[in-house]
Amino acid sequence: MALTAPGSARAVLPERVWRRHANPWSGWSRAATTPVLVYALYHRDWRLVTASLTWLLCNPAAFPPPETAEAWMTRGVLAERVWLRAGNGTLGTSWPNVLNLLNVPTTLHVGWATLRRRPVHAVVSTALLMGLKLLWIREIIDLTGVDSFEDMPEF
Repeated sequence: MALTAPGSARAVLPERVWRRHANPWSGWSRAATTPVLVYALYHRDWRLVTASLTWLLCNPAAFPPPETAEAWMTRGVLAERVWLRAGNGTLGTSWPNVLNLLNVPTTLHVGWATLRRRPVHAVVSTALLMGLKLLWIREIIDLTGVDSFEDMPEF
C-alpha cells in the first residue's frame, strides 16, 4: 500500500510550480532548511521557525525553471513527478516508500530531541531524516529512469 493524500500539497501543485521546483537550487535549499528549522526549534527561536516554515512554503515557486535536467536534484523532482503520476504515493511498506515511512518516527524523534534539548539526538536524528529522504530521491530516480526533460514532455 502506498499513500499520498489526495488533497496534499503534492497532489495539488500546478505544473508551473513543479517546473520551478525542479530547479536544483529549490531542492537543495529546502534540504538545507531542515537543520536550520531543527536549530530554531531546539533554541525556541520562533522568528527563525516562522522564517524557515515560510521559506519551505514559498520555496517551490521561488526559482526559475531549470534549463537542463543535468542536476541530480532536478532529476529527483522529475522522478518524483513520474512516481506520483504512476500512483506510487510517497508512504508505504514497499521499496522505496518505506524510507519515507521510516521518516515518520525519525521526525517524531527530532521533535522529542528538540523539545527535551538533547543535542546529540537532535543532530543524529536530523542527519538520519535527511539521509532517508535523499536515499528515497536516489531510488525513485533509479526506478523511474528519468534523466532528461524528454522523459517529461510537459517540462
